Amino acid sequence: MESLVGERRISYDARGLAEPNAEAPRVAEIADGRAVFDAKDLTTRLINLELRRLVYEEGVRAVTVRNPGSKHSLGVGILQRCRITFEGSLGYFGCGLIDGPEIHITGRVGWSSCENMMSGVVVVDGNGGSLTGAAMRGGDLVVRGRVGARTGIDQKGGTIIIGDSVGSNTGFMMQRGRMIICGDAGPGLGDSMYDGTIYVGGKVKSLGVDCVPGEWTDADTELIERKFRIYELGTPPSFQKFVCGKVLYNYDNLEPSERRIVL
Repeated sequence: MESLVGERRISYDARGLAEPNAEAPRVAEIADGRAVFDAKDLTTRLINLELRRLVYEEGVRAVTVRNPGSKHSLGVGILQRCRITFEGSLGYFGCGLIDGPEIHITGRVGWSSCENMMSGVVVVDGNGGSLTGAAMRGGDLVVRGRVGARTGIDQKGGTIIIGDSVGSNTGFMMQRGRMIICGDAGPGLGDSMYDGTIYVGGKVKSLGVDCVPGEWTDADTELIERKFRIYELGTPPSFQKFVCGKVLYNYDNLEPSERRIVL
């Protein structure tokens, strides 16, 4: 099957995916260092090829993608400083493996958005699915709405800011970084976390294993006020702070009776 995109004829396989040798469709309008293109009739592969062409080959530093249509795996693997705006919603695995870009999503995102994000900024105006920011290593991820379960699982750095509530097991096996939750948190918050800090502005259903309240410092106040100012989040609520109790650090040295208590 073939379709004509601009002046280029694109071939598709039986699954409707672009063939491996497909080239970027070159449909973007470029002016004054900015580019805009409509993704409505493009596959995921062609959208990402056009993004990479604009950023890497054309040196464009501001790209707007219209009508992304909740397609999966958009905006992944961008390793360059630039600004990308998605006017609409993304599906699963959006903006994963990025290192440097500033991305604005005017809609919502599906599961596993910004997975393994290294650096940069991603701001989502709507809600997010489960596994938001999984294994994130750096940068700022801001979701103005609510998110699902296991947000920030295995987080290794950076800051995740959630404007509303989070689901169960948020912060599971967190290793480093910060999570700022403005609303409520589901059960199992911070379960088996090793390090890092979780701030919650609402109610916590229950804490996970080895997640305990932490002592508030001036550095916490400065961090919260700075992030709220940068992302225009208004007046911060009264946060609770949670950290790792570090009981599991010495698990192998615990007596059998102590192990039963921990587990």
